[in-house]
Amino acid sequence: MAVFERRYRPYRGPLTPERSRWRVLPRYAIREVLRTRLLFAYIVLCLVNPLLWACWIYLPYNVTFLRTFFEQIGASGTPGFFSWTADRFFYGFMLPQAILAFFLVFLIGPVLISSDIRNNALPLYFCRPLDRWEYLRGKSAVLIVLVSTVTWVPGLLLFLLKAYLAGGRWLVDHARTGVAILLAWWIWIAVMTLVSLSVSAYVKWRPVARLGLFFIFVVGAGFAGILNLTLRTRWGSLFDVGGMLRVVWSALFGVDLGPAAVPLPAAWLSLLVVCAICVGLLQRKVRAYEVVRS
Repeated sequence: MAVFERRYRPYRGPLTPERSRWRVLPRYAIREVLRTRLLFAYIVLCLVNPLLWACWIYLPYNVTFLRTFFEQIGASGTPGFFSWTADRFFYGFMLPQAILAFFLVFLIGPVLISSDIRNNALPLYFCRPLDRWEYLRGKSAVLIVLVSTVTWVPGLLLFLLKAYLAGGRWLVDHARTGVAILLAWWIWIAVMTLVSLSVSAYVKWRPVARLGLFFIFVVGAGFAGILNLTLRTRWGSLFDVGGMLRVVWSALFGVDLGPAAVPLPAAWLSLLVVCAICVGLLQRKVRAYEVVRS
């Protein structure tokens, strides 16, 4: 617009508080994800397993169902089939949901930053009142919100449902499981978010970025297994990020993985190293400019 026309008027409306400006990024990103019918259908599919668990928890407290169950199977089969144990919840809910949540991260995570870098949009973000860590916080919130809907939120609701039906005594006896659900899923979300954002920041092409995430977790597990077999050791599992998460989870739930598992301190150290590398890569890559060498 020509200056002499003097028709331009600056925005004089209310401004978003500085502390909450990063929330603009996940707000529009999550809205865009939910518009994709395939992703929305997959999120609904991820909630089928928690729904089945909710039915399994509720049925023993239904008098009509118990009467029919007693008549068909007998009293001897009831306690064992419907008993709540940490092992059963670990293998029946935690691990299957982790696999489903991994594919959700596989679909969403690698495209969060790559599109901005490919289109040279980072300078446009950082020329506004938004710094690097607020940008990463906003991108991370997309994964955290969507993955939480299929991981710790339904897991904690199942635990509270069981506690409500079984009574306060059961809640006291199994309080460790409730704490383990929260800690285990937040550790998993933190590792998966950092790894997927790092891959997204360094690989601009969406299919290759997803392939890189697949390589880190799936091919890395195969490479760790080959090392263990050829060298007759268990320390090759340190290259298996998913395996290290499983070791930490087993310690939280009190599940024994056997003598082949690496010690818990080694698993923690492996995960911390992976997270530190990802933070370093993001700090180096996510910036307002890019040096192009011809």
